[in-house]
Amino acid sequence: MTADARSFPYRLVATDLDGTLLRADHTVSERSRRALAAVTAAGAAHIIVTGRPVSRTAHVFEALGYRGLAVCAQGAQVYDAGTRTLLTSVTLDRRTAAVALAKIEAATGPLAVAAVRDGLDGAFLVGPGYRFTPELPVVEVSDTAQLLAEPISKVFIQCPGMDDDALAEAAGATVGGLVGVVMAGAGLVELLPLGLTKATGLSLAARRLGVTAAGTIAFGDMPNDIPMFGWAAHGVAMANAHEALKAVADEVTASHEEDGIAVVLEPLLG
Repeated sequence: MTADARSFPYRLVATDLDGTLLRADHTVSERSRRALAAVTAAGAAHIIVTGRPVSRTAHVFEALGYRGLAVCAQGAQVYDAGTRTLLTSVTLDRRTAAVALAKIEAATGPLAVAAVRDGLDGAFLVGPGYRFTPELPVVEVSDTAQLLAEPISKVFIQCPGMDDDALAEAAGATVGGLVGVVMAGAGLVELLPLGLTKATGLSLAARRLGVTAAGTIAFGDMPNDIPMFGWAAHGVAMANAHEALKAVADEVTASHEEDGIAVVLEPLLG
């Protein structure tokens, strides 16, 4: 595959990770790798934009050989994978988080809660009843006070008897003026600093590269990608994407198992 920098219409390709760039086995296909390599050969940049914090993503970057900027933790962290440096980090106020959790529980019933601590090596803390199949080790804690004992990037909530969409809707209606609420994947309803989205982090990373929203194409699969689609000039949802994201996408491509990113990029590369 060859690429002409004069013909490729974007200066930045932003891709979500899970369900978008990564297949179910957590690998990237050779076809997708070739397409993204051609993008960079054409003079554009590729940025991974993920809900995962750096501490749960660095091993993926190593496996992929990824050395660029990455937006992690739903926009809270901008990370230089080449130098393994955390460039920006935004934390969730812990008092606000405690108030938000109490208000949500009053509306929905008892919650199972988890959290991620701030920093390059921030631990993933899991409270009683939280359902999670981790790739990396987690720290089990006995109560919310332990979850909030040190600075955190975000909080995860689950509620027995409620599906993810219903819980996210209920939480947003209850505490949407205190914290951001987003559904990022199966079992992943998250509480974030108010106003923080993937678009926040992507705009910071793009500014470092001298790229604007008008020169950006973005790929994603979950409702947490909606702000990123709103920021970028062109938003592409995967075939496996949540219906809420498909509804605002400019285009729907093939699934993450069927090289959906490459399907869109290859014709643009020529």
